[in-house]
Amino acid sequence: MARKPTPPKKPSANAGKVTPPDLSGAQIGGESPQKASPVPTDAGISLSFGEPQAAGGETHQIAGGDVATLTTQQGVPVADDQNSLKQGARGPTLLEDFHFREKIFHFDHERIPERVVHARGYGAHGFFELTDSLADVSHADIFQRVGERTPAFVRFSTVAGSKGSFDLARDVRGFAVKLYTQEGNWDLVGNNIPVFFIQDAIKFPDMVHAAKPEPDRAFPQAQTAHDNFWDFISLTPESFHMIMWIMSDRAIPRSYRTMEGFGVHTFRLVDAQGRSTFVKFHWKPKQGLQSVVWNEAVKINGADPDLHRRDLWDAINGGDFPEWELGVQLFDDAFADNFDFDVLDATKIIPEELAPIRVVGRLVLDRVVDNFFAETEQVAFCTQNVPPGIDFSNDPLLQGRNFSYLDTQIKRLGGPNFTHIPINAPKCPMAHFQQDGHMAMRNPVGRVNYEPNSWGATQGGPREDPVRGFTSFADTADGAKQRVRSDSFADHYSQARQFLVSQTPIEQKHIADALVFELSKVERPDIRSRVVSHLLNIDAGLANTVADGLGLPIPDPAIAARKTITDLPPSDRLSIVKNGPGSFKGRKLGLLLTDGADAAIFAALIDAVDAEGAVYEIVAPKIGGVILSDGTTVAAKHKIDGGPSVLFDAVAILVSAEGAALLSLDAAAKDFVTDAFAHCKYIGISAAAEAIFAKAGIADDLDEACLPLVKAADAKTFIAAARALRYWPRELTVDLDARPQA
Repeated sequence: MARKPTPPKKPSANAGKVTPPDLSGAQIGGESPQKASPVPTDAGISLSFGEPQAAGGETHQIAGGDVATLTTQQGVPVADDQNSLKQGARGPTLLEDFHFREKIFHFDHERIPERVVHARGYGAHGFFELTDSLADVSHADIFQRVGERTPAFVRFSTVAGSKGSFDLARDVRGFAVKLYTQEGNWDLVGNNIPVFFIQDAIKFPDMVHAAKPEPDRAFPQAQTAHDNFWDFISLTPESFHMIMWIMSDRAIPRSYRTMEGFGVHTFRLVDAQGRSTFVKFHWKPKQGLQSVVWNEAVKINGADPDLHRRDLWDAINGGDFPEWELGVQLFDDAFADNFDFDVLDATKIIPEELAPIRVVGRLVLDRVVDNFFAETEQVAFCTQNVPPGIDFSNDPLLQGRNFSYLDTQIKRLGGPNFTHIPINAPKCPMAHFQQDGHMAMRNPVGRVNYEPNSWGATQGGPREDPVRGFTSFADTADGAKQRVRSDSFADHYSQARQFLVSQTPIEQKHIADALVFELSKVERPDIRSRVVSHLLNIDAGLANTVADGLGLPIPDPAIAARKTITDLPPSDRLSIVKNGPGSFKGRKLGLLLTDGADAAIFAALIDAVDAEGAVYEIVAPKIGGVILSDGTTVAAKHKIDGGPSVLFDAVAILVSAEGAALLSLDAAAKDFVTDAFAHCKYIGISAAAEAIFAKAGIADDLDEACLPLVKAADAKTFIAAARALRYWPRELTVDLDARPQA
């Protein structure tokens, strides 16, 4: 995985200044069109992604004509709306940046009362247990004593949709963890994707506005398949690494329990002597990575728009407590200086092969909330909430979040006293002179409400503690005060390409399919073409596949600020398929039964599911249930038209001959088997059930992942096979997009 280190990058005098994009609709292109070769496919799902292509470039031009000048709300003309004000190209964001403050302040106050982003969320209580001390690099109390448990609250969420939207939107998932440490609350406010769309927080309102429903028509809800989003993306090349992740199966996870979490930014750990080590935080699910396919997600949103909520609720209440490992990537200044990319750039990752994950603890969720509003809805996360021993880097996106989140919570929760709400209150002692205000539940007792004061230790109240108190790392900032983007942030395509080539062929196909679907909903051809022009700088095969799926001529490649590095090695940790579950534990079998179904095979299936640590749900023609061959009555969880196969990880059809004849006439039953087959699931089939597959028109297509259930011993074989996430070779036979081009 290692590459020859490159010399430390020094910002130039111009410091990579980003200019406003061209809004005139003019073509973006290079000197001449470059036609990509067709993308061959075969039974092994071999797509030509990953082929090196000629370097392109990126350009932005100021729109011509009579264009209104952008101003602040006070009417002050804005010179630069792309970069926040920094001390030096890579320095911290400055508080005096009134344009950024006004812009983010207004954005924070756009919604009453739900969150502007991450509105649809679901939370649970648990604990963090330290398994490996980090005392060697941090004096944070939470990292000192192995075996100690710290109370935790976690809120998962989608980003773009409203509170009433559905769970299986193609979207980033929030993964926000509040740890109630003995030295104050630590809010690790992350996502299930380790990078972000933008490099500078001043662009956050624009990015979210573009992704949200278009303001004149208020749709589409919880979707980015529309012109505004892709227009913004096509004019923001820094977003294309994130686009690869969003168009992958990472954006449609099977459950909250089966997705990773990332702190996204580079933080600092500070030891007792004030020495700093850079760190990136990772949450690794113990159940492995799992996702659904797009057609399945669309149907799940109709069958159960609360699938992720229900899954978390059921798992915790059933004693199957979700668990993640906390891993850290630790690196020093020498690594940062020699890394191919800037560690302060939130659109970049550090591959785990270059900075291995050190597992230091585990997060377990073991208790659901008592009241959704009081806890999940009112919980307030702020990126600036860190205990002593954890500190910030100069990542401009992180710096902006630190400013924005507190203001957001004040607006959303009605005032500055949101820490008086139990879910937000620290569990360690608190002592301060803050008083009054809306919803104040606690005020300082006695005469003194200020410091310094002359009232002594017993009456004078708390005092600062230079030894235990939070002390910022003594970083040195230099350089001119200016609105700039560092030159070291200029490579927008290399890691996007690395992510693509790190995927298995079926995952690469899904990325291409998602891009075609999203862009097919874009009405303006020039926007579609502009997106493809950027894809040419990532991979010619991907760009050609997307263009072909849209019926679009291959455009010129976009002009890139920095040549794409085409030989970054794949990273296996970036693939879901390569990091999937090792068992069927925690997953769900859908068992379609009819009267007269074989009781012995049914009992063997239940035993196999229980032995695996999985769960099952019964689907039947009537909600009252069925009577098995031995006279046993089995209650149903779902009526057939209310329990489609998209709700399950694998399915078994255990029916009598009479039951099969009945279900063969039922559209919902035929959908049950055809969807399970189309979504590449493992299917257990009793002898009589073959009639349903024949009526559904797929009896001749059954493959090795369609396993017989003709005797009790077959149950174990079937459940063992279903440990695999999906049977992906089947997709080539059921998806038109996967078939070789003529």
